[in-house]
Amino acid sequence: MPLATRLSFAPRHNRSGRRSVSLITLGACLLLPCTVRSQSFKAKDLGPAPQLQTNTLQDRTARLNLVFHDYWQDTLKHSPEMASTIGDKRYDDQLSDYSDEAYNDSLSRGERFIERLGAVDTTGMSEQNKLSKSLLVHDLVDQQESSTCEPWQTPITQFSGIQVDLPMLAGMLSFTSADDYAHYIARLNKVPAAILQISTDMLLGQEAGRSEPQFIMQKVLVQVNALATGKPEDSPFASPLQRFPAGMSEQDRAQIRTALLTAIRTQVQPAFGHLAKYLAAQYIPGARKDPGIWATKNGDACYAYLVQSYTTTNLTPEQVYQMGVADVARIEPQLLAVVHQLGYKDLRSFHEALVNNPKEHAQSGAQLIGLYQHYVDQMEPKLPDLVTKLPSAPLKVVPMPTFGAADQVPADYQPGTPDSSRPGEIRVNTTDASKRLLTQVEAIAYHEGLPGHHLQISLAQEQTGIPEFRRFEMYTAFVEGWAFYSEQLGKDVGFYQDPYSEYGMLENQMWRAVRLVVDTGVHSKHWTREQMVQYFHDHTAMDDITIQEEVDRYIAWPGQALAYDIGRLKIIELRAEAQKALGKNFDLRAFHDEVLDAGALPLDILQQRVEAWIQQQKAAGHAKLHKLSTRTTEGN
Repeated sequence: MPLATRLSFAPRHNRSGRRSVSLITLGACLLLPCTVRSQSFKAKDLGPAPQLQTNTLQDRTARLNLVFHDYWQDTLKHSPEMASTIGDKRYDDQLSDYSDEAYNDSLSRGERFIERLGAVDTTGMSEQNKLSKSLLVHDLVDQQESSTCEPWQTPITQFSGIQVDLPMLAGMLSFTSADDYAHYIARLNKVPAAILQISTDMLLGQEAGRSEPQFIMQKVLVQVNALATGKPEDSPFASPLQRFPAGMSEQDRAQIRTALLTAIRTQVQPAFGHLAKYLAAQYIPGARKDPGIWATKNGDACYAYLVQSYTTTNLTPEQVYQMGVADVARIEPQLLAVVHQLGYKDLRSFHEALVNNPKEHAQSGAQLIGLYQHYVDQMEPKLPDLVTKLPSAPLKVVPMPTFGAADQVPADYQPGTPDSSRPGEIRVNTTDASKRLLTQVEAIAYHEGLPGHHLQISLAQEQTGIPEFRRFEMYTAFVEGWAFYSEQLGKDVGFYQDPYSEYGMLENQMWRAVRLVVDTGVHSKHWTREQMVQYFHDHTAMDDITIQEEVDRYIAWPGQALAYDIGRLKIIELRAEAQKALGKNFDLRAFHDEVLDAGALPLDILQQRVEAWIQQQKAAGHAKLHKLSTRTTEGN
């Protein structure tokens, strides 16, 4: 499941693997691979400036920390919505600048930060400072490389963009004073200018040969029309009127209500109405008909970049495709073993029976939410068997906001604020609940909540003694890889007692393996949408509503879904390596602590850290044995 994928306010709707300083994308600006592939910035460009090499360690450390501070402040300033979601109210009356000038300016600022980082020699500094510099350099280089895709020219899909992000923003903000409402209303009054910028971006993109597929934009048009019409008080933008602070006077409430509804009626709805007209009359008729990004300008190069950025590897689309085919073949016998246990002769007969079995479908949205809560509750007391460090942030299971939910995943995770004033949330999609199978709910609960996203992200946000930007870094391959790996941890602590749930866990593995095939299939091998759907039906028992949502997700979000299985497989590989090297001294909790301790990392840096930890554990074990041996000899 994507990590709150729909909110990706900044930097500039970058559809790369970089989500470094955004809690929400989810969609997603995720962090770059550690291996620098940019042709613009060579290793020699990142070395210390000769005139600065004689500076003291204290001076160099201070200068490095200043770069970290300035970068974070620059990010908050130019990503005002994201700043608001983490509790920084300085920019609550602002919207991001969506113009092409702003995008180019962000690249220029990134170059200057790279130059400043390159002028700082980290010799003698702490390992944390060295790691922080390395991560930020690679984040910034990835931003430069993302220009291969010109992401500002395709700023909206059914999963992300102003028509999805902005309606959800109000639910993530605190409204405790009249000023909070005044700032929110000022932000709404800026919507027309933002939509004009976005429309211009799309026009320029279409002229340059970049557009989203027609059927994807038809979904967007439905979303936009819903925001352009209806009573202002029924708009999702009016939700803050339902939660006035207790001490606010009736007079203030009345004034705020009038001003907010006026902003919706006179600014927000007309602006989305203009966007709807542009989409219907101009953009959609001229949008591309092929689903794959290969059909856009520079599409093959863009997809190759996205594959490497999301996975933090140097894998090619063809290599990922072959990995997927092999993984599908590996998982099928395991699924078949469970199917035989349930009394079915083959996967097809089980699939047919499952799809037609009302007992394995949700009866209501409330039942779905209750099941997710049940699995979270049963996992929580088992966490000390898996890790030694637990987050303090609370977790809630809530319905997914209904606006746009028809195009979304079965469930996702929305991180809370660092101060826990807003809890982390598993948001359950209750749309068409009776059409949703229950087999995967247990695994998804572990993925989105505990020990998955909520555990990992909360621990990362609660880190101390590191630059702020690192507390909010999210590499898709790490974040989703850990969450996917967490699904099997339910098995490690004795869950999945129901064979249907065990099947669901294995089905999730098949689901992610299928992703490797169909994502690369559509974007690299020119598959049709129908081929993608058929491949899902051939290899999974997933309900059709989920298959349709997933297929359109991969089309709209090239490369992102590849990170899950690749990240999980890397963690499994490192766990096996540690178990083999340490034998009876292997401690699963200590291994998990090491994986999670530094927050999200590119997979190659994660491997380096874990392998260094293995050597430390071996050395400690040898030292202990030597000490015991010496004592025994002395005793004799």
